[in-house]
Amino acid sequence: MPGGRLAYDSAGEGPLLVCVPGLGDTRDAYRSLRPVLVAAGYRVVTMDLRGHGESSAGWDDYSQSAVGADIVALLEHLDAPAVVLLGNSYAGGGIIRAAADAPERVAGIVPIDGFIRAIPLNLAVRALIRLIASSPRLWSVYYTTAHPTAKPADLAEHRAKLVAMLRDPQRREAMRRMLLNRAPEAEQVIAQVRCPALVLMGAKDPDFPDPAAEARTQASLLRGQAVVIDDAGHYPMSEFPERTAEALLPFLKNVF
Repeated sequence: MPGGRLAYDSAGEGPLLVCVPGLGDTRDAYRSLRPVLVAAGYRVVTMDLRGHGESSAGWDDYSQSAVGADIVALLEHLDAPAVVLLGNSYAGGGIIRAAADAPERVAGIVPIDGFIRAIPLNLAVRALIRLIASSPRLWSVYYTTAHPTAKPADLAEHRAKLVAMLRDPQRREAMRRMLLNRAPEAEQVIAQVRCPALVLMGAKDPDFPDPAAEARTQASLLRGQAVVIDDAGHYPMSEFPERTAEALLPFLKNVF
């Protein structure tokens, strides 16, 4: 597509799910959830964000709107007429944008600990975010603490791959620009989203002062439902993939 190349992979057969990771991560964020969904009868496509993983770097725009446009471009490439989009963290806003911009292709959305509205941050948190944005090692530390209860057996290996990725200055800049973006891009178009929505949230997500309350607010804005996954942090799909699937599968059955 104009500006660069997007990497994705596909597994399974059946109704299509497109899974998008958060900033500073790769499509392997869904490595534990993907086989569960494939076994349940779904085709699962996972993609890398622009500037991340095997997607190209050096893009001009790293906004949630740009991520949404990338998702729509992938749906057009796949010629997919009815897809459920899963988006973790920053990509939660991306899937909102995609659903608003291409309603004919999006059958449902699932923000997973997603940033879909502007949340005020105090000065200490803002300073911490700026430190993390400049250091792959600090990002690795954050990534560990964001799995507070059930750390995946391969977490150290996955973290090492993220640190290696972020040693590339262009990829580190991509994460930095996303991490520091406070524009409420997704919130501005939430009212345009008409498809079914399921908000998944980890009960121990360190990124939200009150994760359960945030999940309820997001579900209300999307006229959808919320499920809070006990003991999970910011990445329930890798910390508790079976519980995540248990929350997700009834929603998918109703959508498809």
